Amino acid sequence: MTTGIISYGAYVPRARLRSDTVREALGTGRAGRTRAVAGYDEDTTTMAAEAARRALRGAAAESIGAVAFSSAHPVYAAKTNATAVHAALSLPARTRAVDRCGPERSALGALLDGFAGSGTQLVALADTVIGPSGGADEIGGGDGAAAFVLGSAAPVAELLGTGSATAEFLYRWGSPGEDFARTWEERFGQESYARLGAASVGQALDEAGLTPAEVTAWAATGLSERAVKQLGKSTGLGSVRADDLTTAIGRAGSAHAGILLADMLDRARPGDVLALTLLADGADTLVLRVTEAITALRRGETVAEQIAAGDDQLAYATFLTWKGLLSRPAPRRPEPLRISAPASLREARWKYGFTGARCDECATRHMPPQRVCLRCGATDRMKDEPLADVTGTIATYTVDHLAYSPAPPVIGVVIDFDGGGRFACELTDADPEAVAIGDRVQMTFRRIGEADGIVNYFWKARPLSEEAS
Repeated sequence: MTTGIISYGAYVPRARLRSDTVREALGTGRAGRTRAVAGYDEDTTTMAAEAARRALRGAAAESIGAVAFSSAHPVYAAKTNATAVHAALSLPARTRAVDRCGPERSALGALLDGFAGSGTQLVALADTVIGPSGGADEIGGGDGAAAFVLGSAAPVAELLGTGSATAEFLYRWGSPGEDFARTWEERFGQESYARLGAASVGQALDEAGLTPAEVTAWAATGLSERAVKQLGKSTGLGSVRADDLTTAIGRAGSAHAGILLADMLDRARPGDVLALTLLADGADTLVLRVTEAITALRRGETVAEQIAAGDDQLAYATFLTWKGLLSRPAPRRPEPLRISAPASLREARWKYGFTGARCDECATRHMPPQRVCLRCGATDRMKDEPLADVTGTIATYTVDHLAYSPAPPVIGVVIDFDGGGRFACELTDADPEAVAIGDRVQMTFRRIGEADGIVNYFWKARPLSEEAS
């Protein structure tokens, strides 16, 4: 049976930084660009979890045999990051979770290996990109994630062919501990990558038994913008090249190729032939054919819809603070305590999976889960109640200007969940001036804080998008 993409999802953070904002602050830089920015409570793990949640709308979680997480900027270096994604998705313990972290090519390599693997696999790609103030990475970079469920059960896109070309040369590099990567002269990268890219495209089309004229849409990205443009001309694919989204969200590092693929799938129709090329420490190309199954796929927000929903009012100083590049005075409050490893393990289904409980006797929903029913008093008569995908309504709220936050003020909400249950939590990705009782919300996996090098993850609410309602 042919292995392909069963389902997919992408996540683009709501916050945007306009290059004009940077120019106003520094007096230099490129104009007319916007980059997506992971919020103060987001990182590569939370973004991967959000993309994966969207991908699982079109696939059964119980069918996932393995999870692979790839990022050039993982949260932990001495701990597997994929396990937090696994927990946030409430996947079975038998599902293997591994990291495939490294520079950009590692991410597409993880995806290609997923096509070659057996069973059904989830591959999540996420990245955040930073650079020197006013430089190409800061203004042209971006943050985001994409996830794909791969297998042979009714794929929406079948893999037809792949092509790779590898050579050892120095174009972009950085050593462990360095804040930013460095890049060689652009013309050198253009010459090296254009040659490798052409070889990978030719190999992929040959394996697929297709000509460039039979490709419906081609997305290309890489470390050298000039090489990508040249590749379109040399391969004959320039006329069907898809928008690379760099002016709207920037290049999201390891995740960008996946976001481009998700965007092409959002727009695809049955029978379309899609090609994707990445130029990073070599070149890789894959060719897919879209199937009839895509018409029945349950999708969430498309990439285009997420781009349109962005908020481009982020101040440059706030961006620098969120990225840890601008130090501000600490609040005059006690330092947060690190989380307890044993307690986190005991409450993992609630803390990471947002799984509550429902009483078998009176059907009362409990958040967090309880042994004794708060309504009828029944003991140990509970069953698990997954709540991460349940929407709710704001019953009341408060805007706190005194509580410490990297993005003040803090919005606290009390939510009445559809189907019963009330819960108090923080509202994120929202304008405090626009919040109102009766607003609809959905849950999102976020950072709560960090202490002693340990990140504390839990769930917050965010405004419900029209597409998710």
